[in-house]
Amino acid sequence: MGMSVGSSEGEDAVNSSINTTPLVDVMLVLLIIFLITIPVVTKTQDLKLPTISNEATVTKPENIVVEITADGRTYWNQQLIRLDGLVPRMQQTAVKVPQPEVHIRADINARYEFVGRVVAAAQRGGILKVGFITDPELRVLAPEN
Repeated sequence: MGMSVGSSEGEDAVNSSINTTPLVDVMLVLLIIFLITIPVVTKTQDLKLPTISNEATVTKPENIVVEITADGRTYWNQQLIRLDGLVPRMQQTAVKVPQPEVHIRADINARYEFVGRVVAAAQRGGILKVGFITDPELRVLAPEN
């Protein structure tokens, strides 16, 4: 049997280098775990979210403004109109070239039913562009102490 006795110079040399093999093994395991779990975490439904923009409303003279009060009264360009007369008015408007836009202004306390009837009348009348007019968002500043 043979045995290595070392060098003939006397002292044993100390190996002070770091063994990086366990570190590399741990890092590879963590990388594999992250690659497997990230697609599961980020899986969501494909949705097209609405975006808002601050565009100045340009009121053209041919645009029609339909206003709805809180109690359900409907106005066509500031003239009171009955809901059963709304569809024929929309049909008369739809045949104009170019077709005017219908802008709906509804009171904040108006029931959705009233707004829905106006939108349905516009659809039945053949109106292609219907817009909603709202007030810009009011930003309330917190009082400073």
